[in-house]
Amino acid sequence: MNLLVKIILFTLIAGALTDEHDHIYGDNEEVVLWMNTVGPYHNRQETYRYFSLPFCVGSKEAISHYHETLSEALQGVELEFSGLDIEFKADVQKTEYCGTLLNDEKYKAFVYAVKNHYWYQMYIDDLPIWGIVGEVTDSNYYIWTHKKFEIGYNGKQIVDVNITAQDKVLLKPTVKLSFTYEVIWKKSNIKFENRFDKYLDPNFFQHRIHWFSIFNSFMMVIFLVGLVSMILMRTLRKDYARYSKDEDMDDMERDLGDEYGWKQVHGDVFRPASHSLLFSALIGAGHQLTTVVFCVIIFAILGDLYTERGSMLSTSIFVYAATSPVNGYFGGSLYARMGGKVWIRQMLVSAFMLPALICGTAFCINFIAIYYHASRAIPFGTMVAVTCICLFVILPLTLVGTVLGRNLAGQPDYPCRINAVPRPIPEKKWFMEPGVIILLGGVLPFASIFIEMYFIFTSFWAYKIYYVYGFMLLVALILVIVTVCVTIVCTYFLLNAEDYRWQWTSFLAAASTSAYVYVYSIYYFFFKTKMYGLFQTAFYFGYMALFSGALGILCGTVGFIGTSIFVRKIYSTVKID
Repeated sequence: MNLLVKIILFTLIAGALTDEHDHIYGDNEEVVLWMNTVGPYHNRQETYRYFSLPFCVGSKEAISHYHETLSEALQGVELEFSGLDIEFKADVQKTEYCGTLLNDEKYKAFVYAVKNHYWYQMYIDDLPIWGIVGEVTDSNYYIWTHKKFEIGYNGKQIVDVNITAQDKVLLKPTVKLSFTYEVIWKKSNIKFENRFDKYLDPNFFQHRIHWFSIFNSFMMVIFLVGLVSMILMRTLRKDYARYSKDEDMDDMERDLGDEYGWKQVHGDVFRPASHSLLFSALIGAGHQLTTVVFCVIIFAILGDLYTERGSMLSTSIFVYAATSPVNGYFGGSLYARMGGKVWIRQMLVSAFMLPALICGTAFCINFIAIYYHASRAIPFGTMVAVTCICLFVILPLTLVGTVLGRNLAGQPDYPCRINAVPRPIPEKKWFMEPGVIILLGGVLPFASIFIEMYFIFTSFWAYKIYYVYGFMLLVALILVIVTVCVTIVCTYFLLNAEDYRWQWTSFLAAASTSAYVYVYSIYYFFFKTKMYGLFQTAFYFGYMALFSGALGILCGTVGFIGTSIFVRKIYSTVKID
């Protein structure tokens, strides 16, 4: 059992806590150049092994073994040793490290790569380097055969790496290509903790528009909170006065009176939601997602996770697995309060809902990646590791949370008695129907995050490094507040129309934000990117559907939490006979 725990912990946190080495070098100590991937510039997710093109490998063979982490395997990182002999602070003059004779197949492969603007990525001491395979000039195809590395060091640490491609050679069949490299070491004043600053784009992420969008969303929050407080408090005060007056009437006067409003559904408002098993599973998963999102954002702010390869994904996987009891507790307790009996089935649905959606989508995209021989194809061993995490970490922790939730918070404590026979729902105007409320409920929450979505999409699909997690935290808090305010207003209108189906309506009204995000992602794909091809299209829309779905579950849960507090509050204040 102890061995199993050690293996699981190592798998989860290896990407966040370990590295190829400790970033400290002695003079003439080995520095490894890792070749990662190559692919078309406009299809950034369509990547292949660097040596899938007929590049040749350097002569050096003996190096320290590299351990690939789980998050790197999931992200399609395939580091292969370049074979170049590089030593710390040891300059290397222009040296040929390999050569290759082009046959017809190799010639066509290089021409195709140059024609489609292929670029490659490498790593030195975890610092990424990018280069272009070749260029097209006057309908002729050229390839760069010389790599000039300029490496900056501060003390015993590498703080800067630059590459310059030189020696343009015309591609011809049967020609022999000689690949050379050169290494120049330069002393630098850059501090090690600031070495990633050169990869950031403050002119883009800290643009005046970004600040203005945050300010605009903040003003929207103040306006909405004030509006909700003023309208609801004023309206509810009138409702309370009317209901108090009704309570002073005798039965005959009350029967002759025109009774209407949210008080009339007090015997049905706490009736269990339809499909309570699915609903409680969604709420449990939403609690967990909300916890994971805020924890990862805070960790990113405190720890600069973007500076370590794969650390963001590793941290997300670890936090998601560790917060599984949150899912079980809130989902299990809600299901128990709704009178659910098959709690084991509910727990299984709650535990595996999100992992199944993610793995199912990834599995489908994996088939396309395998067909294309892309590096994005997830290895079988990685699939087994993810399955083990789900079975041996997420499932037991969700079970613990479910048991605690059922025993500690599983007893119904509603302020109103539930009628044995459901009250018929009266006819109402079309704009008060749940479908219309759901459709309109996501407009303002989407408006509050619209600009931030552009920055997030650009950072992921255009390979800019997103580092302004302080902005993201503010936007997430604004989204929560706006979502709660909007769903409370929507629920009040629904209950006032004597429609007690508020649980699903509040959840879906908030979750509809994700539908607008997905529609925006379609616009972004066609008008803001130059992506093409089956693989990139399937990859984009598949993972954007996952992102939108997760956002919908998160927003829906937040909306339901705020609305349930509001509903309980107003019905506990009014005296019900």
